[in-house]
Amino acid sequence: MLTDDKVTHLAHVLLDCLKKTPVGRLRGDETQVLRGIKRVLAGELQQGEEVDRAVRARLASYSRQIVEGSPEWEVLYRKAFAEERRKRK
Repeated sequence: MLTDDKVTHLAHVLLDCLKKTPVGRLRGDETQVLRGIKRVLAGELQQGEEVDRAVRARLASYSRQIVEGSPEWEVLYRKAFAEERRKRK
């Protein structure tokens, strides 16, 4: 989990990148844009944590115990994580 300070920093970095891009321009107050970026980042982080918990529970429910951190566990975790993310979108 990222701290609020790190999310704020990321939001500022993203805003700076958006301001420098020649493709578009920002409308409205920068403070509102920063709040929007932070809201989206926080939502994505929360969803990622929920998916992580669901995947870990799923892997723990297997009849054969799979050691966390093993290559097999890593492959199953990545596959289940991607599948769970697709379900939730």
